[in-house]
This record gives sequence, structure tokens and C-alpha cells, in this order.
Amino acid sequence: MSDDRTAVLAANQAFYRAFEKKDIEAMSTVWSQGTGSLCIHPGRDELRGWKDIRHSWEQIFNNTSYIEIEMEILATEVRDNLAYVVLVENLLQVSRGRRVQAQSMATNVFERMASSWYLVHHHGSPLMR
Repeated sequence: MSDDRTAVLAANQAFYRAFEKKDIEAMSTVWSQGTGSLCIHPGRDELRGWKDIRHSWEQIFNNTSYIEIEMEILATEVRDNLAYVVLVENLLQVSRGRRVQAQSMATNVFERMASSWYLVHHHGSPLMR
């Protein structure tokens, strides 16, 4: 496995670790802080720029008491300073005492800036199986 691919998969893992721990500061270190960042949560409109993306994660974290995510990585590609990871998210979420299990197909796009990989695009779509 190439060093770049390993680094991208580590950044992807850091994203999901921050998600599960509901850690907005850890999430902030994974995401690009630029205005060009884009996030599409399942069933939602697009969010552009870190300010709006951060607010959405804060809302998710504040309204969720427990999150557990298992990933099934389907593809990883690295080209120069861009990389993507396509995966299935198996999500267990407890919110307001209600337990919800869901699956999403997700694409995470990373950009290398200086010597680190940052998330610049996350798109999740619900799977209806």
C-alpha cells in the first residue's frame, strides 16, 4: 500500500472517529477550513464552507446521545493531490431515546495541502435495502 493511500485512509478513519466520538474539535482538524468544502448529509441539501458544515455537525452531535459506525470500504483512489474513498456506512444512532439503524453510501474526497490530507467533500446517500 502506498504512503499516500495509507495517509488518506488514516484521514478517513480520523473523520469517522471524530463522528463517533461527537468531537467537533477533532472534526475541525480533519476538514479543510476553506470556503470550497462541501458536505451533503443523507437526505439533506448541500452545505458549503466550513462554517456551515461545522454547524451541521454540532447539531448532529447535540441531538445524538450515541453513534456507532462500521465502514465497508469499496474503493480508494489517490491521484496527485486529490483522493477519494467510497464506502458503505453502517450506522447505529440513539437520539431522544430512539435507536435507529441505517446504511448510507458515502464518498469522501480529500485534498493534500502542504503535507497533510484534508476532507473537502463528504456526500452520504441513504441505502434502501
